Amino acid sequence: MIARIWHGITESKDADEYLGYIKKTGVTDATGTEGNRGVYVLREIEGDKAHFIFISFWSSTEAIGRFAGSEIERARCYPEDEKFLLKLEPFVEHYEVLVKP
Repeated sequence: MIARIWHGITESKDADEYLGYIKKTGVTDATGTEGNRGVYVLREIEGDKAHFIFISFWSSTEAIGRFAGSEIERARCYPEDEKFLLKLEPFVEHYEVLVKP
């Protein structure tokens, strides 16, 4: 299994609205893609900024490609990302999952 990890930052005042948006976009698209094994969205509010970590789990790099496209190391962007995100993180990280529940 492979973990795909992305990080984004919004203003704290937008954190709840962004969470709703990411559920409708990234979470829905990832969990609806064949080969997805689950998604976690983490959030830490730090002063006037909210950090989000989006972790999706995949059966293979081919499955990631069905979600992300041919350049799997690139972040998948959505139309309103620029409205919320203070900086567009263009890349993700992938890790092999070695221990799982």
